[in-house]
Amino acid sequence: MFENVVSLVQKYNVPGPRYTSYPTVPYWEQSTFDQVLWQQKLKIRFDKSNSQHGISLYIHLPFCESLCTFCGCHKKITKKHEMEQPYILALLKEWKLYCELFVERPLIKEIHLGGGTPTFFSPQHLKQLIDGLLALSEVAEDHQFSFEGHPNNTSYDHLKTLFELGFRRVSFGVQDYNETVQKAIHRIQPFEHVKQVTEWAREIGYTSISHDLVYGLPFQYLDDVLNTIDQTIQIKPDRLAFYSYAHVPWIKGNGQRGFKDHDVPRDEEKRQCYEQGKQKLLSAGYHEIGMDHFALEHDDMYQVFQAQQLHRNFMGYTVSKTEVMIGLGMSAIGDCWQGFAQNEKTLEDYYARLEQNEIPVFKGHLLTEEDLKIRKHILNLMCHFETNWQGDMDFVQRPQVLEDLAEMQNDQLVKMSEYGLKVTEAGKPFVRNICMAFDLRLKRNKPENRIFSMTI
Repeated sequence: MFENVVSLVQKYNVPGPRYTSYPTVPYWEQSTFDQVLWQQKLKIRFDKSNSQHGISLYIHLPFCESLCTFCGCHKKITKKHEMEQPYILALLKEWKLYCELFVERPLIKEIHLGGGTPTFFSPQHLKQLIDGLLALSEVAEDHQFSFEGHPNNTSYDHLKTLFELGFRRVSFGVQDYNETVQKAIHRIQPFEHVKQVTEWAREIGYTSISHDLVYGLPFQYLDDVLNTIDQTIQIKPDRLAFYSYAHVPWIKGNGQRGFKDHDVPRDEEKRQCYEQGKQKLLSAGYHEIGMDHFALEHDDMYQVFQAQQLHRNFMGYTVSKTEVMIGLGMSAIGDCWQGFAQNEKTLEDYYARLEQNEIPVFKGHLLTEEDLKIRKHILNLMCHFETNWQGDMDFVQRPQVLEDLAEMQNDQLVKMSEYGLKVTEAGKPFVRNICMAFDLRLKRNKPENRIFSMTI
């Protein structure tokens, strides 16, 4: 049985997207992207869905005091905290420009503060930001506000201030507790710091506390992963993200060039880290949710997964399904279901566009009818491990799709019926590969250079 798993890993461990969107970002346009049409489609979708579903806001806070070498996010490394206030004012100006597009006030269902390091900002500046956003909006009764906190600089005041502003979910980046691994990824973070901020969050009243763990890091061995999980279980966060390190130094060279390819575990060695780590989590009462996520039964992510209502967007898995997500800040991404748009990636360009009173989008993609069908199936697979194509037989019967799915059925990764498929238990680790079977843009135009991380 183990030999069979190893052979499947060797077969399917290829570069592939993580499918936070479809089409994936490398297939978006820059020179030909029509920003006027994007804004028109955004406004139409907003007008149709805002009052019923509300909208989501993703706010990118890009500053970090030091570079974590495992990170693939867009960030600005600085110790200059005087940069906080100008950035807050820029975010509020961008939000005002969006609000001027709409006839009615936005109904905010979801806010997520991502980074970078959101807790780089002082509690006072975060309050200024949220108060400014809400001054132009309404807040849904069942809203979900969340933020990412660095355990080393998240203070009690951060947690208390954001709680008073309506935040009930916080995610702490842990990665690994082994000191050698922490030095390699430039993230020295004692267990005591994580324990302290988790206990503070519980004391204040946060209802969902999440820890992010990463396997496949440089100089990380199976025992390191299992020891980290043992320590995590002592604290028992409500949710966990347990995901694979994406080693792409040809893209994220500045940090990931700090160690060699052979310092990073590969193939079956890496897969063992996940499989044995997963078994520990299941034994501790966690349930596997979608790809790389786990939750305890009382957590609402487990409950929406059970009800097949889980959603996935650029904020990751979410319990709130909105049709409009607006991204604010440098490099942030927006989504109106029929289109995506990404902001300028550098702070200088982001500020320059706002000074001209322009929404600072620089590239994106407007989805075709084919894109929308594929997006639906990939979203179903990523969230529910199954999909149904009864109304899309013309698409699924294409030879290039059927051929890949038939091979995966032979490998017992999927179980197909006349009108759909389900991912088997053995197939769950290969869900990215299964999604790739539907990805016609990838099939038609494979990148000449490697731009994706390995799927396993």
